[in-house]
Amino acid sequence: MAAAWQDNSFRDGKVDINEDFPENGPTNGASIQDVDLLDEEDDRKPLASPGRSPNKAIEDDKSRSRSRKPFHYPTNRRTSEELDSHSTLATYNRYRYYSRLAPPDDHRMRIPDHIVPATLFYPPMFVDQSGKQGSLITIFSIWNTMMGTSLLSMPWALGQAGFVLGLVIMVVMAGLTLYTCYRVIKSVEGVDQEGEVLEFSDVCRHYLGRWGEGCSVFFSLSALLGAMIVYWVLMTNFLYNVVSFAYENINAPGNETSASTEVLCPLNSSHTPDNGNLSGMFHVATPGDDDTFHHVWERVKTVPFFLVILVFPLLNFKSPTFFTKFNALGTMSVVYLVVFVSVKASQWGIHLDFSHTGKDVDVTAISKYFPALTGTLCLAYFIHNCVLSITRNVQNPKNTGRDLTIAYICVMVTYVIVGAVFYASFPKDKDCIEDNLLNNFSNTDTLAFVARVFLLFQMWTVFPLLFYIFRLQFMHTLFGSTYPSLVHVIVLNLVLVGVCVIFARFLPHIGTIIRFSGAFCGLAYIFTLPCLVHLVRLKQAGRLTWPTGVVHGFIILLGLANFVGQFFFLNKT
Repeated sequence: MAAAWQDNSFRDGKVDINEDFPENGPTNGASIQDVDLLDEEDDRKPLASPGRSPNKAIEDDKSRSRSRKPFHYPTNRRTSEELDSHSTLATYNRYRYYSRLAPPDDHRMRIPDHIVPATLFYPPMFVDQSGKQGSLITIFSIWNTMMGTSLLSMPWALGQAGFVLGLVIMVVMAGLTLYTCYRVIKSVEGVDQEGEVLEFSDVCRHYLGRWGEGCSVFFSLSALLGAMIVYWVLMTNFLYNVVSFAYENINAPGNETSASTEVLCPLNSSHTPDNGNLSGMFHVATPGDDDTFHHVWERVKTVPFFLVILVFPLLNFKSPTFFTKFNALGTMSVVYLVVFVSVKASQWGIHLDFSHTGKDVDVTAISKYFPALTGTLCLAYFIHNCVLSITRNVQNPKNTGRDLTIAYICVMVTYVIVGAVFYASFPKDKDCIEDNLLNNFSNTDTLAFVARVFLLFQMWTVFPLLFYIFRLQFMHTLFGSTYPSLVHVIVLNLVLVGVCVIFARFLPHIGTIIRFSGAFCGLAYIFTLPCLVHLVRLKQAGRLTWPTGVVHGFIILLGLANFVGQFFFLNKT
């Protein structure tokens, strides 16, 4: 994640050193522009060392190739305008200059290879030239990052807990995850004196040791892997429906598309992986259903493999800069889903019967299957592994807690709108609601078709970013380099794609994947690590009290109970 402490004194990546050290005076001043001339220098060497003149040092450094340029820094200085923003170059130059002022054995100011730029988390049109972001951008970035695939499963997850209990849990989980996320942000303050802390894993290493850092990285990678699997299952679903829609309209023009209020109730038919087309719920039956197309184009058996052809070439790029241009599609897809659910609800009306009189659709207020919702919400509210990157460039750090609270409220309201409104208005048995709400609509539904096309393209552009972030952390942890070689990258991508294909083929249920992935990663990254770090900080400061220890210990136990609870309802998919 990109380093953050640029200020408004930067101009096109250059800063006057006298602004930082006014006591030097104009005669002794130097500028970052001077350092810019040393394109191929080794930044690990100091500007001057005993027995070596500065001029000689510079001449020697020019002959050495630079080994620690950040991934987004251009290889050709003439293409520097292609950077995401001027602040990226400014940050890079400042790192380089101060790293060469430090002693040779001081690596605190070296540029970490595994840092992901904060611009990955918000659309490029919101990037400020000064490198700082206001409260509105911070709130939007957090909201935009948390809004993901869990949105499609929210009506199903709400139904598992019961309508009333589900709404309560959504509010409580939002507050709980907000608190632990705030603890992640505050945890940085205790280690500022050792140089800039860039990731929560650095904080865990400082307070908990190597095992804490290892746990942080492992569970962060697990969350990314879970997200990639869900994306692959959904992209398979959407690709199957879009192609089937086009094929049927070309070969069976009599089947007109519709924006009707008709919904599907597949019940358990869609939970049989061996049925390639899932009982025909996703395409209109035609006389040619037994033709070659429907034997070759099967949602579970073949489409996950066809998807490899479309996606795998995009995963091997060294830089994801191109795909960040499509970040705004995430916001547009969320807005469209909210509009889609609202339109359908206005057509259906409200169908709730808590008294089970038979006059309307029966609704359960409280259900014992609520762990399905808590597990899903752990992934839905999960932003703990990147919140430091998003909030690092804020103009006023004092407002970070307030901005984080507002962002979580916005996220919770969005989930409640989609989940509660769709569930309350669904006109058939509530058990018919699928873990992907679009599965309740045939591919002849115009609005649903548009949603599938929109989401397919959006996920197709976001998926390489997930792979990139995973590769960045994995390769840096294992090999000490973010791009050891093309062979390493291809092998890793093949393994990850293979895992995604296996799940899409044998377990294409995003509800199950989301709740288990969320509960597993949340156990460590949401409930345990932030609380442990906070307790250690308090103990070191001599401010730890037993009520604080009990409360945070209880939070950790909640995370453990949430994870264990997922195994008691394995059939809730």
